[in-house]
Amino acid sequence: MEFDIKKSIDLLGVICPMNFVKTKAALAHIKPGEIIEVKLDEGESIINVPRSVKEEGHKILKVFNDGQSFRLIIQKGSDQ
Repeated sequence: MEFDIKKSIDLLGVICPMNFVKTKAALAHIKPGEIIEVKLDEGESIINVPRSVKEEGHKILKVFNDGQSFRLIIQKGSDQ
């Protein structure tokens, strides 16, 4: 499945909660319905960031695991 990714950010090595803060900032710079890709470390990051993103009203479209890190594909929800 192909995604029309508007922005991609690499947050490998960025610890919680800063990885969510940076993800939230990236989402603020795109329009509702647009998609970003976020690269995250395994562990706390891949647990906490998707949960927080969903709580903010966004949609996780896909999670890719390459064995060392994760790629999270997020669609921005409607602006509140």
